[in-house]
Formats: sequence, structure tokens, C-alpha cells
Amino acid sequence: METDCKSISNQKNESTPNPSYNWKDVTPEFFDSIKELELGELLHGYFFGLFEAMSAIEIMDPKMDAGMMCNRESKAIKLKDLKLSDLSVSEQISIIDVTLACLVSWLEGHSLAQTVFTNLYFQKPYEIEVVPLKAFCICIYKIIEEIRDFANRAQVFEEEDFQPALYNYHYFNEISVTRVIGMMREVDETISHKLKSNANSDENESYIALNTRIKFVRLFFQILLSFNRRENHSSSMGETQRLLTTCGLLIPSLINTVDKGVPKVGHWCYDLGFDPLINQKLLPPTFPRYTKIKPAEEAYVYFDSLLTRLKQICKLTNCVTYISALECFIELGHNNHLCIVSRSIMQTLYFPQPNRVFGTQDFEDCLKEWAKAFIAPPSLIPRLNILSNSQAKDCIHNFFDHCTRPFAGLIQICGHNKARQRDKLAHLMEDFSALQDESQRVDAFLHSFSSKLDPPREHLASFSTWIIYHTIRIMIMYLLSGFELELYSPHEYQYLYQFLYGWLVSTLNRADNVLLGNDSLVDSQKNRTKRNKPKKKKPHPYSQEIIMCHAMQSLTGAYFKTLIGFQLEGKIRTPKHAKFDNEKVRYEHRFAAFSAVAVPPPFSYNEFQMTRCQIRDSASGDSGVLYLNSCELFHQARCLLDTIAQPHSQQVLDLIKVCKTNFVTMKLLASGYMRGPDVSLDFDFTTNSHFPILKLS
Repeated sequence: METDCKSISNQKNESTPNPSYNWKDVTPEFFDSIKELELGELLHGYFFGLFEAMSAIEIMDPKMDAGMMCNRESKAIKLKDLKLSDLSVSEQISIIDVTLACLVSWLEGHSLAQTVFTNLYFQKPYEIEVVPLKAFCICIYKIIEEIRDFANRAQVFEEEDFQPALYNYHYFNEISVTRVIGMMREVDETISHKLKSNANSDENESYIALNTRIKFVRLFFQILLSFNRRENHSSSMGETQRLLTTCGLLIPSLINTVDKGVPKVGHWCYDLGFDPLINQKLLPPTFPRYTKIKPAEEAYVYFDSLLTRLKQICKLTNCVTYISALECFIELGHNNHLCIVSRSIMQTLYFPQPNRVFGTQDFEDCLKEWAKAFIAPPSLIPRLNILSNSQAKDCIHNFFDHCTRPFAGLIQICGHNKARQRDKLAHLMEDFSALQDESQRVDAFLHSFSSKLDPPREHLASFSTWIIYHTIRIMIMYLLSGFELELYSPHEYQYLYQFLYGWLVSTLNRADNVLLGNDSLVDSQKNRTKRNKPKKKKPHPYSQEIIMCHAMQSLTGAYFKTLIGFQLEGKIRTPKHAKFDNEKVRYEHRFAAFSAVAVPPPFSYNEFQMTRCQIRDSASGDSGVLYLNSCELFHQARCLLDTIAQPHSQQVLDLIKVCKTNFVTMKLLASGYMRGPDVSLDFDFTTNSHFPILKLS
């Protein structure tokens, strides 16, 4: 049987002729055919579209395929060209400095293959015979593992922010975290002992520089570990803050001792074991991306600012309520240098486990406490005993269960970069719009229980007011993000006036009145037996926030009238003639995301135009009157900001400075100074990223 199979196979091979191809040159036909296409037209085949065309261009094209750029692999370790022993202290210092600079470049969005893993010592760290360098390489692996863990858990990065791919490198999981820290401590102790035994040696300064770097890397690793706890409390942050302070004190010494390393020749340190093309085969067929490695001094400055940001993040553990945590996230998010490590640690610090605030409190319970503190819905007040009814209890549970994802999403959005925040805020409005509808139904259902209490309580608009408050804040965040991203033209700076801050004031006033009414009702019940006791006037719960909103109303009104005056004088021009680039199209585009929200209702372009015309007519078309009105509004905003309880935050101080400066400018304009056609206008956003200082020249 086996012989028969072989003979049949041989017969097939003998009978099968060699394949022949009849090639035809289609080049002339191709050029004749494209003459029928107009300029800019493309022929779209069913099996060959734009995606296939781009792939055909990219693969194996040196201009588009990163893997084709000197596609080779270094053989330094195999050829024993790489020094694995007898490395001088200066060489070790330089290797550590360049590696840490590569780590910083990775954190700024480049790939590991083109940054940290260009260090050939990371190929086989076990073969390194120099103990400090061996311990350093393994510790850097563990630091990369911790940072990737933060980023993957937080999920607040995009492709332009961070690249977590490992490119077939592994983490040495056989070495525990405790052992790595122990190795670094042993190196620290060995170098310290050597310094004591050779007190007068000329190499002492170099050994001190090396020891400082080993200690810095160990402390930085310990800081990451301390933030990676599954339960975080304000009491447990003491050790973390101590590590941050100790680590930060080493930065000046690191910067001052960079010259203790080997003088480098060129940008890349080939002689020290760095090859920028070592991992080119591992890169996907994409456009070659140039990776610039920072100098060591700039890298250590980056670490210094990172440690400062981590110190600020530690105060997040003091935020016991949802709104205080959200305010902290927004405040920290104003830092334009917030890197992927800072943003990820913020998220994992607040949510070390899904829907578990600081790993201890259920997020649904946290939202209930915040809703109770905001407007005190009767269903959440234990002494009213509404939740004893199973239907009411299930209704409350289902409502807050639906609230957890959008409210947690709002926290997570604060961790994304500015551009992604704006995109995600637009989608989040749709979720909160759905919550508005549900909250109204829940309020109506629970009102049937609260109205039967003695005395009756009103539940209508309790949860819906709470949801509307957050919806308006999201809308304000969305509009203000356009200033930070420099999306708006000068004539669009007036879109904030008479829209959102007025609604926010009315929402806060309702919550304020409800809380005061509940307090007065409780006090009246307590004072039935104490009629002669004098009553104390209680402060309004939201007085400070209402003052801030009134100040923002005055501030936006001042800009609105100022810009109308500038338009009358021709200093700002509005697009009118282009079919797809006139003011109405731009206005509708800016507010398109608000169409999904029912409350507050959309403020149409016709209403906006009518408001602008009314103000222009009230000033009789005189820009001087408008400048005088805006001058008064800037002064009013400043006075309101001054009344906010001390100490002022940096945001309030910046706004006060903006109001003071613009007040002087408007006063000069109202008096007729610098109002000629040759006067140019400039908007300075350096003091505040949302509200500019007006400059004339």
C-alpha cells in the first residue's frame, strides 16, 4: 500500500507541468483610463479600497514602514562587545542617567521599544556582573510593571498619551518586590561602607553620585508601591508623603552630579550599550516616529515636577464626599503638565477597586450621602422611614444603581487629556439627560409616600434638581474646555453669557431653600418645649457657591458687552459670507452637544442674536457706553470674588487679577483713550486659561 501511494505521487509530479504565467503590461492602459477621471476623483474597486491602498503603500516602504529603517538586531551581548563587568563608576552613572531619561520619554508617549529597551543591558540583566547596574535594571523593570498596572487599571490614556506594549520583554516575576527593594538596599549599604572605608579617595564624589541614583530609584519604586494599595486612607498617606519628601530632596544632587558620568559623544550613547534601532523589527508597519530622548538634567526636572504632583494628589484622601473629590479632580486637572502617571494614580487612588471609594465605601452609598447632603430628599432621611416600604426601597436602589456609571464616568473623564475630555463630556451629557427623565419619574413616585407624612413633605424635583446641577456643571466644563484647547475665535468668547450660570444659580437657590426649610422644620419641632430660647439665624448652605456663580455671571456679562463694543468698532469681525462658516453655523456647531439635554433648554442662535441686539440698542450703538457697562461688571465680579471666604484658592486669585486688569482697560476705553482704528486688540490667557486679560496696543 505504501509503495502504491509513492507511485501515484510520482505519477502526479511527472504529469503536472511547470506553472507558466502570461504577464501583460497594463501601464499604457492604466494611464489611458485615468484620463477619464477628474482631478481629485478616485476609482474604488470592491476588493481594493482606501484601506488596502494605504496598506500597500505602508508595508516595506521606508518612508512609511518603521520596520524597514535599518532593520537589524544588535549582537553586542553575543559578541561580548558589551561590557558586562569592570564598568567604572562614571559609566554606571551615565547608563543610569540615560535610562531614566528614556523612562521619561516613554511616559511622554513614546514606545518602550524606542526608549527604555534601547538599553542593551535590559536584554539579559542576569548576565550583568556589576551588582549596582544589575539591581538597577531589575528595579526599572519593576517600575515599568507598576506604571503599566496603574495605567491599565485607570484606563485614562489614549494612543497619543501612553504606549503600554511590552514587545516580548518580561518582568522577571520570579523576583519578588521585597527582594528587589532588598537588592537596592544592599547596593546602598555596600557603597556607603566603601565610602566610609575610603574616606579620602578621589572617587568618593562619583560613588556618592552613584549611591544617590540607586537610592532615588529605590524610593521612587517604593512610592509607586505605596500608591498601589487596594485600600487608601488619609492615615496611610503619611508614609507615602514621607517617601515623596525624601525622594524630592535627592533631585538637586542628581542634577548637580550629571557631569560625573562619561562625556557622551553624539545623541545616543552607543559605547555605553544603547542602540536606537535594536527593536525596529518589533515595531508595527507604521509611519516612523522620531524619538527624542531628553537630556538627563531635563529628565530629573521632570521627576521633580512629578513628585510635586503626587504630593498634591495625596490630599485626595481627605475628600470624604463625592463633590469634594470631584472638585479636587477638577483642580488637579487644571495642571497642564499632568502626566499619565499622575492621572492614573489619581484614578486608582479614588477607585482602587471598581465602585469602591478608597477601597472601603460602596460608590452607591457615597452618591446617596452626597444627594442627601445636597438637597435632603425625604426618601433618604432615615427618621422619615420612607425606605421601610419595599417598593420605595427598590425604586431608590435602582435609581442610584443607574447613577453609578455616569457619576463614575465623570470622575474618570477628569483623568483624560484635555482633548479627550471634551469628546467624552459630550457623550456624558446624553447619560445625564437619561438620568433627568428617570429622576423625574422617581420623584413623582416617591412623592406619593412623602405627601402622606405628618407634616407632608414635597419630594418633587428633589433628585431631578440634583441631576440638573451636575448636568449644568458638565455643560460648563464642556464650553470652558474649548478655551483651553484654543478652539474658539475671538467673536465666540461671548457665548457663555446668560445661559448656564443663571440656571446654576436657580438650581443652587432651590437646594438652598429646601435645606433651610428642612432645618427650620426640625428646629420648630425641637423648640415646642423651649419657646423662650432665642433663635439663631443659620447660614445658607450654598451661599459661597452662589456668590461664585453671580461673580461668573458678571464676568461673562462684562466680556459680552466688551466684545459687542469691539465688534461695533471693527476690532473683531464676525464671519458672514461663507456658506458653511458664518456665525450661525458656528454657534449651532458649538452647542450641538447640548441638544440631547432637556434641562436647561437649548438657547437658540435667534435668542442669542436677539439678546445681543437688545444690548446694542440699549447703548444706542455707542461702544463707549458698552465699555462703561463692562467696566462696572468687571468691578462687580471682583467685589463678589473678594467676599468669598478666605483663604482664596489660586483660581479665585487669578480671576481677581483678571477683573482688576480688565477694569482698568475698560475704564480707559470708556474715557475715549486708545479707541482709534490703528489700535490692535489681544487676548492674554496666561493668567487664566478660560477668561483672558484684554490688552490694547
